[in-house]
Amino acid sequence: MAEGWVRALKSDSIEAYSAGIETHGLNPRAVQVMAEAGIDISGHKSQHVSELDSLDFDYVITVCDNAAESCPVFSGKAQVMHHAFDDPPRLAREAQTEEAALAPYRRVRDEIRAFVATLPGGLLPISTVD
Repeated sequence: MAEGWVRALKSDSIEAYSAGIETHGLNPRAVQVMAEAGIDISGHKSQHVSELDSLDFDYVITVCDNAAESCPVFSGKAQVMHHAFDDPPRLAREAQTEEAALAPYRRVRDEIRAFVATLPGGLLPISTVD
């Protein structure tokens, strides 16, 4: 969802890539709630951070606590930052209805949009990789 928002709101100033320390496939509920907001992420893919090894990043932003704790080292000038968002799949596990399952996706979608709107000024480094 973060990559989708960055591409929609900040493509003139930020080139976004999304990857994780694990791949899980594209979540259909994330695709649905982003489509509700007018953003099509159906062509995105779940990729491992190692697939982006050849890129020289200015910023690496982790968005879940597990990623922040396990973030690999990036060469070059990358500033690593963390901005935690709740994990919608985890929150949706106990939902009794599909509508209830979509609620955390919608909330986190909107929180991510608000964060992306602050970029790049809203970035607070937790470390700088030399």
